[in-house]
Amino acid sequence: MTAASATPPPRAELPVADPFRPRGEVRGPKRGRYRRAAVLIAVHAGFIAHFAHWKVAGETLTPMEPSEAMETLELGYVNAGFLVLGISVLLTAILGRFFCGWLCHFVAYQDFAAWLLGRVGLRPRPVRSRLLGLVPLGAAFYMFAWPTVRRWWEGGAAPHWEWEMQTTRFWETFPGPGIAILTVVIGGFFVVWWLGSKGFCSYGCPYGAFFGLADRIAPGRIRVTDACSGCGHCTAVCSSNVRVHEEVGQFRMVVDSGCMKTMDCVNTCPKDALYFGFGAPAVGSGKKSKSRRVFDFSWGEELAMAGAFLASLVAFRSAYNLVPFLLAIALGITGSVAVVTLGRLLRSSDVRFQGAELRSGGRFTRSGRIALVASTLFVALAAHTGYVRWLTVKGEEIALSTRSPFMPQDQRRAILDESYALLLRAESSGLVADSALQKMLGLVQRDRGDVVDAEDRLRRALDLHPHTAWPAAAIPLADLLARQRRAEEAETVLRAVLAERPEIADAGMLLAGVLTQQQRFTDAEAVLEGVLARYPELPDAVRMLDAVRRMR
Repeated sequence: MTAASATPPPRAELPVADPFRPRGEVRGPKRGRYRRAAVLIAVHAGFIAHFAHWKVAGETLTPMEPSEAMETLELGYVNAGFLVLGISVLLTAILGRFFCGWLCHFVAYQDFAAWLLGRVGLRPRPVRSRLLGLVPLGAAFYMFAWPTVRRWWEGGAAPHWEWEMQTTRFWETFPGPGIAILTVVIGGFFVVWWLGSKGFCSYGCPYGAFFGLADRIAPGRIRVTDACSGCGHCTAVCSSNVRVHEEVGQFRMVVDSGCMKTMDCVNTCPKDALYFGFGAPAVGSGKKSKSRRVFDFSWGEELAMAGAFLASLVAFRSAYNLVPFLLAIALGITGSVAVVTLGRLLRSSDVRFQGAELRSGGRFTRSGRIALVASTLFVALAAHTGYVRWLTVKGEEIALSTRSPFMPQDQRRAILDESYALLLRAESSGLVADSALQKMLGLVQRDRGDVVDAEDRLRRALDLHPHTAWPAAAIPLADLLARQRRAEEAETVLRAVLAERPEIADAGMLLAGVLTQQQRFTDAEAVLEGVLARYPELPDAVRMLDAVRRMR
């Protein structure tokens, strides 16, 4: 269905029939078929070696994942991930968008998924959407620009830049095995099945936004000789959803920034007319792709998909303190496709999806019944997850409003009771135990005076997710133990925190307070000196150190 359609066609098909057909039999790449696969396997072998070195040595190079650049831009820690992203963008500005096709682990998962789907007879065609194509740019802004914009808006100081190339917490920012597998299944298999072989690259990857912009100025491009006959075999094998034969026919090179330089088109060309070479870039030369854009959705469907994507993203983002941002994006894309599929199934008498007959003559096929149930269940899951998220966020906001020291005690108690009721409802409604929710329930119970339940919930938060809960739950737990004069237990918790995160000043200062409580002034002084070695002008630490020295 296209935007120009005034009424739905008799048959709603996703994707729409593409008028392009190559001439003759397409035999696929003639050479280099396994070359890119070997490079991507080597990338994974390098990661395994990196992980093994950390396990053996206890310390290793910081992760070379581009998402680690977020920490650099927000906190000023220059790490390996930031350097990898920066170098890759610079090289892309010369060689073109090669990183995605040759070095990205997620592209490997998508290619593997497309290969497996092909083995069972499913060959998904690329789906074209107007609004979903804006997701990578929005995700890139959120990940890499928004922290800086927010800091400027709030008047915060710029971070102090320092090198942090070694780490003992290699896996801290990565999800656990279960979430990693789910990310591959959703972002690799489902998105590929529903949106084409590079579906996540086109509609979800934030790094692709940087590489796409850098590609516009790159002199390195796929180019063509006079031997080209316009057969279209190059377009038929392009997994980047680029109409290669039209672009080289118009401009003598590929100008679409979606081209990932996989070289499939070069290796497939029966005339050997395509090659990778250097010359004038696309930008500044008036060369802009005029390939006919065939979209698969009406504007009404596009708006519905955009709304479904945003709603799903908000619902799943950090759900149960488990879902990372990129998985939330993949789930958002899945939600958008589920909504449009559900809509077509309910209003059209004939529906096809990626070649499968879902509804014919007003009757649902077996595949159609499965699609109807699956789409409905996914929409229901997103709605339920969003409801639990709303209860959690609302309960936390209400609890935080009691932090004013001037609030009357009876009013404060009533607000805490309201917060506790919302958080309890979130706990009982949730499908999975949430460490962040347990931490918040513990803090509310502490403020309500139920120290036994507060301690139990804070410990439960640490048991559920030891890495993500530190220090958010451990420091309040230690503070609670210290208030109960259980100094030795508090010290054990705080030293464990500092062993994992020595840069957390609050943990060091609380430990110094616990040691002072035990009249271990020399130990307290040593801890405070360690804090000030990292933060020389931290006022509270300076005052506490002076007080400890006077007590000696």
